[in-house]
Amino acid sequence: MTAAILHLSVQYATTRPVPRRDQVRRWVRGALRVIDRPEAGLTIRFVDADEGRALNRQFRGKDYATNVLTFPYEVEEPQSPRVEADIVICMPVVQSEARTQHKDVMIHCAHLVIHGVLHASGRDHEDPKEAEAMEDEERRVLARFRIADPYAS
Repeated sequence: MTAAILHLSVQYATTRPVPRRDQVRRWVRGALRVIDRPEAGLTIRFVDADEGRALNRQFRGKDYATNVLTFPYEVEEPQSPRVEADIVICMPVVQSEARTQHKDVMIHCAHLVIHGVLHASGRDHEDPKEAEAMEDEERRVLARFRIADPYAS
């Protein structure tokens, strides 16, 4: 597969440490290669807890900040290989999870960016079979960056 056509906007609405744009771009490209999606238009926004909580409350009806939210857009052609979405990553939640799970914050960010891209492409983890398939794809992408299996105990 040739390199994906990627239109990526990375936004920083937090004062917390965040990954560099070039890191985010590499993680996104890695995910697109593994899932064989040749084109994407994505905005990835790193936010603080107030914005994360407000978005989760407004769009999911849950009154707390969560680690990653993905807002996929419908593309004009139903079978289009293009992925379009806004992905929001809440850095205080990411930092807290990384601490609790004894992980490096940037490695956890990589996992969540990849997780968001997979959601943007239609992957989900609502039932055990879907979850297993999505986790396998995440592992394959992360392995490309020599990042260990985030689901291993």
